[in-house]
Amino acid sequence: MIREILKLGDSRLYEISEEVTKDDTDMIREWVADLHDTLMDYRETYGAGRAVALPQIGVAKRLLYMYTDRPYVFINPAMEFPDDEKYELMDDCMSFPGLMVKVSRYKRAVIHYMDEEFKPRTMELEGDLSELLQHEYDHLDGILATMRAVDNKSLYMGQMKREL
Repeated sequence: MIREILKLGDSRLYEISEEVTKDDTDMIREWVADLHDTLMDYRETYGAGRAVALPQIGVAKRLLYMYTDRPYVFINPAMEFPDDEKYELMDDCMSFPGLMVKVSRYKRAVIHYMDEEFKPRTMELEGDLSELLQHEYDHLDGILATMRAVDNKSLYMGQMKREL
């Protein structure tokens, strides 16, 4: 089911999400289906969107959904950064369409997570996928890209080139 995406300023976006537990197993399939439908609807409307965090549709649980070459589900992810190399880019968000934010992100990351079967997985990320999952991971901790702006002049309305 297509769900409403919470917009910038909604207090629920700033909450720290709780871990998904085995007690949530019955809900995971429904949450993933809702995230998929919502992401596809956003793509159709805005021509963009590769991932979404469960808190963006009002469920404060640690689950991310990404659809690139295929669907990916990240349950209770943890991120680490193998080095300190960063880059600046223009970040956007489904919670504030049309607003771009200049942020600094790690160029490389490793994400540890459980899949839908609660099997542990690890994925090494670089470049745009590293940035994307850092962005989505932040949603689990109540952090929005606007809070990561490199300075107070780094907010822009309209479409801009993503990498600087």
